Amino acid sequence: MTDSQQHPKKPSPKQLNYLRSLAQGCGESFAYPSTSAQASAEIERLLERKRSGRGERRREVADVRRAVAEGGRDAAAYRREDVRGYGSSATWR
Repeated sequence: MTDSQQHPKKPSPKQLNYLRSLAQGCGESFAYPSTSAQASAEIERLLERKRSGRGERRREVADVRRAVAEGGRDAAAYRREDVRGYGSSATWR
């Protein structure tokens, strides 16, 4: 086993910056790559994606901000009537 197989090369800062830029331009997120090869593969994948326009990205950000500000529509949120008791003795109804 060679040294490069035992200790794969980490992604360069330049790769990570480019990956962030591409992901933002496509309106996608990405898993942080642990190797340079993974970063290159993700960059290639994002290069094949259609980039969203600036206006579309602006509308998406505005929609998310509005949804967060309105609140109350979170499926994981609980209401007071869902819980009985207080502190460590609280239980679900």
